[in-house]
Amino acid sequence: MLYHLLAPLGKHLLVFNLLNYISFRAAAATVTAILLAFVIGPPVIARLKARKIGQVIRVEGPATHQGKRGTPTMGGAIIIVATLVATLLWSQLSNRFVLVAMLATLWMGGIGFLDDYLKIVEGKSRGLVAKWKVAGQVSFGVSLGTLLLFFPVVPTETIPAAATTVPFFKFVVVAFLPWMYVVFVTTVITGSSNAVNLTDGLDGLATGLSAIAAGAFALFAYLFGRIDATAYLNLYYLPGAGELAIFCGALLGGCLGFLWFNAHPAQVFMGDTGSLALGGAFGTVAILLKAEFLLLIIGGVFAAEAVSVMLQTGVYKWHKRTRGREYADAHRVFRMAPLHHHFEKLGWHESTVVTRFYILGIFCAMVALATLKLR
Repeated sequence: MLYHLLAPLGKHLLVFNLLNYISFRAAAATVTAILLAFVIGPPVIARLKARKIGQVIRVEGPATHQGKRGTPTMGGAIIIVATLVATLLWSQLSNRFVLVAMLATLWMGGIGFLDDYLKIVEGKSRGLVAKWKVAGQVSFGVSLGTLLLFFPVVPTETIPAAATTVPFFKFVVVAFLPWMYVVFVTTVITGSSNAVNLTDGLDGLATGLSAIAAGAFALFAYLFGRIDATAYLNLYYLPGAGELAIFCGALLGGCLGFLWFNAHPAQVFMGDTGSLALGGAFGTVAILLKAEFLLLIIGGVFAAEAVSVMLQTGVYKWHKRTRGREYADAHRVFRMAPLHHHFEKLGWHESTVVTRFYILGIFCAMVALATLKLR
């Protein structure tokens, strides 16, 4: 909005010419989102407390978590509002990359909000029935995949619509049949949103890791949208992708602002409202940048958390079916899944787990950035 209103004035006042630089607007969006989160955070938390919208804690979880029972949740709305408002203020609103990313955030956030509302406000222990939650995620994935097939955001002479790039290789793409591409996009969206959702189990864990991932994606979007940078780094040039740096910057700011209230001991949890929105946003950004495999590297900790749950569940069911419940209970892969709870069961303090997972998240982001030159 501000870009459209003030950038034309750059011809007359030099200061407004700054709005023509994506780097400036991305930084401005980050700062704006942080400030917005600081401003709307306290009243949102107070309202959640007043309405007794508190977190439900699993009995089988770590005993130290029982003291968190009743902590306000659904605070992910703070991240969503801060991110979207900052993006609307500083991005080119005609840019399809940005519009799709914002739609993904709203769609997935809406699914998470419905789940939280049914579980906490309506008192339904399971929240939104799993099949309907998955249906909402799949429906967006199918819609996005189909949209990108018929209305590509990147010129098809640059890279085929039904294709993705491969890290560590110059100009190597994996091409799909149209229906396979839709399945691929749907898998990325569903997997990404659920991976962040599973990671959201400790104070500040998913929030901090999301901030790291958002910062990494902001840099990739900026580089992919610059013809000089892509020529130097042997990357595919994606016209218009640079505007995603503003969305990712806003997402970074929203997460950092929310982390102020979500850090241990948390005053508020993001709930499915925030975790599904963040996961959906990361999956969509990766798809738009044709960097779906890069998502596995940047979000390595998220991926590990999701794999730990699948491995734990799969092995348990196999042992239960072949050797009985007692054997299955005694031969779990992890003491508890997701992975962060396993380390808590080993005796690590919650803050230690979070800090070390942050370090791993930064490590994953650095490995992803290394792919820019290791090609």
